[in-house]
Amino acid sequence: MAPPIVKRYLIAFDKYKWIGLASFGLVVAGSTLVAVQPEPPTSYLASAALAYTRPAVSFSATGTQIQQQGQELSQEILLSDQIIESVATQVKVKPKTIGENVALSVPQKAKEGEGAAPAIIQIKYKDSDPKRAQETVLALMQAMVKLSGDINTGRLKAIIAKINERVPRAKIELQAAEQKLERYDRLQRPAILAAENGSLLNAVTISQGQQRQIQLTLSGIDAQLASLQNKLGLTVNQAYVSSALSADPILANLRSQIYQTESQIELLRKDLRPEHPTMIQLRRQKETSEKLLQQRASEVVGGGGTAAPLTASSRAIRSNSNLDPARQLLANQLVALQTQRDTLQKQLADEIKQEARLRQEYSLIPNKQLERSRIEQEILLKKAVYDQMQAKLTDAKTAEAETVTSLSIARPPVVISDKKPDKSVPVTLGVGAILGLLVGGGVIFLLGAMEGTFKTKEDIRDNLKQREVALLGELPLMPVDDLSPEAVPTILSAESPYLEYYEKFRSNLRRIGGKNLKVVLITSTSSLEGKTVSAYNLGIASARAGKRTLIIETDLRSHSRCQSLNVTLDYDATVEPLRYYGSLSECIYLVPGVENLYIVPSAGPVRQSAAILESSEMRKLMEDARQRYDLVILDTGTLSLSNDPLLIQPYSDGMVLVARPNYTQENMLGEAVDQLVESELGLLGTVINGADIIVSIPEPIAPRVYPPEEREVPVG
Repeated sequence: MAPPIVKRYLIAFDKYKWIGLASFGLVVAGSTLVAVQPEPPTSYLASAALAYTRPAVSFSATGTQIQQQGQELSQEILLSDQIIESVATQVKVKPKTIGENVALSVPQKAKEGEGAAPAIIQIKYKDSDPKRAQETVLALMQAMVKLSGDINTGRLKAIIAKINERVPRAKIELQAAEQKLERYDRLQRPAILAAENGSLLNAVTISQGQQRQIQLTLSGIDAQLASLQNKLGLTVNQAYVSSALSADPILANLRSQIYQTESQIELLRKDLRPEHPTMIQLRRQKETSEKLLQQRASEVVGGGGTAAPLTASSRAIRSNSNLDPARQLLANQLVALQTQRDTLQKQLADEIKQEARLRQEYSLIPNKQLERSRIEQEILLKKAVYDQMQAKLTDAKTAEAETVTSLSIARPPVVISDKKPDKSVPVTLGVGAILGLLVGGGVIFLLGAMEGTFKTKEDIRDNLKQREVALLGELPLMPVDDLSPEAVPTILSAESPYLEYYEKFRSNLRRIGGKNLKVVLITSTSSLEGKTVSAYNLGIASARAGKRTLIIETDLRSHSRCQSLNVTLDYDATVEPLRYYGSLSECIYLVPGVENLYIVPSAGPVRQSAAILESSEMRKLMEDARQRYDLVILDTGTLSLSNDPLLIQPYSDGMVLVARPNYTQENMLGEAVDQLVESELGLLGTVINGADIIVSIPEPIAPRVYPPEEREVPVG
């Protein structure tokens, strides 16, 4: 048996053989045209070589670097439009012709770990004139040598120009950094130096000592103040007021006048009434003296009266201004000590602020030192950059005397004849025939693969195995005795060699479906896959096995095929489909020649097939068939044309899909299987119809002829 790939190719060849033959003919015709073409004229190949060179002695790093870069010229640079156009003008050839006929071999850059590549550039040029070929190659070499020198000189000039462009800016940045350091040192350097030599810490220590000395002095003054206050019985403010009032002569005079007036009032009070003019005048003199006393006291005390008891009565003023000289001296000492104490308190506060300022300044010294170090590092960096630029500029100017071309002529042009051997017409035609066979066969195989159909039963079997769908049987292709286009091949004869395949199909169906399997729905993904053939012959095999079998044609969109079972349908009875299916005596026919086989022919074609399939008459027919028959086979339409198989599916116990090589589409079968399995519609399995199976037809058995000695002899 041939492999599956050979079968697929033979099937595709049978379908697309004319396309393959056309492809074969086109390739053979092309090879014939090539074979009869005249020989091309003799051409000449001029070859030469350029070598990378460098100066014998190099004094500058820039010159060495430029020469090294000059040895990495690419093919695009050496064969630029500028080079080709200048050479074309010189040799009087079109630039396009030179570009098409010149070939350049540039040495590849050596990889790490490998040896250096040969520094040779191969140049080849093809032309029909040997002299012109030699001149063209020589002109190309000279132009490339000049181009290399121009590139090196241009690189050096670009380096010098770039350095000259950046040097002024680098110098300005260096000067700005130096000025920044100078300004910083002018402001912060004294403090940093004071911290570094210890004078700042020494100043803090001196300030602390002065604070302690002032505090000791304040303690002594506080003791003296307390002693004087105890002796005088006055506070500092009271002592100041009493001392000032007691020392003023005007206040003493006014006080004596008030005493005199009071004395006169006391003397005259016994003799005169208060309303007496003299008494009134004396009281007015007293009031005037007291008022003047208060005003003078306010003037003497000073400060706008804030320190003196200005609101006090004249009696209080008189009592505060009667200090004797000794007490007045003590009061002055008390006031002087308070003034000295206030002065020392101010000095102490100033010293505390000075210490805090010194400590704050000392705490900032590390940051100032870091900032100065940063500025110094910035100056060093910018100076290093500036020095490098100056050194690079000097080196680049030194390299001006060393920069030359990196190419030299290693081998002058040599011209050789490039004559090709004559073509062999038989060999060309033979090669064309072989290519034609390969192309034609490939086209046939490609067209067959692009169809998307299963070519062999092995393809269908593998696809079902991947989807874990049971294979119920493989049915061979049966011949049709009737030449009618609607005839269905059947196994009505009990001696048919095809019966055993359908019997195997029936037994596998019974084994997988179980004892409760009574109604089987048979469908396919598309037409011409043999679902009706499988349904009819499965019914015949079931009836031959002694099972009361009924075939119901539920494909109401097509005509009935019952003529293939020798059943004649009364078309007048199918005019009203609902009435037809409602009467069992009208719709069920006995198949002649096959015992136990019955059929319900289709009433189609009808327009509203879905309404009939979902009608109560169809439901009663299905229920009655399930009760009266051992096996009911539902021959439905295809899944790709309508949903009729899914409408009739609830009446069945399981579904069987029919597939056929060279007819069943791969994607349609896969989608149908996945949909039926996911929807749990009871897919029992698949049967392959029209499989490539060789069926042996048995020869008729002749009657045995017994020899005379074995014949029975009648007795007496």
